[in-house]
Amino acid sequence: MGGSESESEAAASHCSSLWLAPDPSKRWGELFFLCYTPFWLTLCLGIVVPYKLYESFTELEYLVLGLISAVPSFLIPMLFVGKADSHMSWKDRYWVKVPHTTFLLTHVCFLFYHVTSNITLRRLRHSVADLPEKVRWATEAAWILILAYFIAYLETVAISNFPYYEFVDRASMYKVGSLFYAIYFIVSFPMFLRIDEKPGDSWDLPRVAVDALGAAMLVTIILDLWRIFLGPIVPDSKQCLQPGLPWFPALANET
Repeated sequence: MGGSESESEAAASHCSSLWLAPDPSKRWGELFFLCYTPFWLTLCLGIVVPYKLYESFTELEYLVLGLISAVPSFLIPMLFVGKADSHMSWKDRYWVKVPHTTFLLTHVCFLFYHVTSNITLRRLRHSVADLPEKVRWATEAAWILILAYFIAYLETVAISNFPYYEFVDRASMYKVGSLFYAIYFIVSFPMFLRIDEKPGDSWDLPRVAVDALGAAMLVTIILDLWRIFLGPIVPDSKQCLQPGLPWFPALANET
């Protein structure tokens, strides 16, 4: 009986490790970002948007909302250090290596997107480990494309009810615009997974910065190739009724 329980526990531990990072610091960071996601998601999509609090927001309120959403994502790990990070210098901890320079709400959104990508890609790699190399590459590439498009499409739909967003061609924006947006994730998902992924190969901050800059440059090149060979998503003749930021009327009138 005891042996059976031990085997079950070992099997459960092995199964969970197929999803989670082998590096303790990275594993703690990914789990923290996942657990933190419901907080900002509830705040923004469960309170601010449904109750239309943004109707009375000025630049200050938007800034405060962004700070409330984003600051805890790096303040909490600083104050409540995980066991895996307790013996490490702050610059070597995984959570420090995520892109804190992005805009506030974008930061917490992208943390959730990329941790989800990390976990699913890691699990997929374990599942196809015994397949031929070309099949593994094709399977992983297909999953990255599907996940990138799904997240881009989901975000487009999620903001569609915000009354100050105007879609010149809603169908094209959902279908083609989401694919254009997905280009960012097609590049960033596999590159983000590489950070601290191999045991014993901890990345320093300069290496993270170089990789991030390389990803940004690759995205820029692909977007420019789209512009050159595919052109705009909607015809140039179609324009928004009002330029600028309509939720700040004073700014919109200045444009």
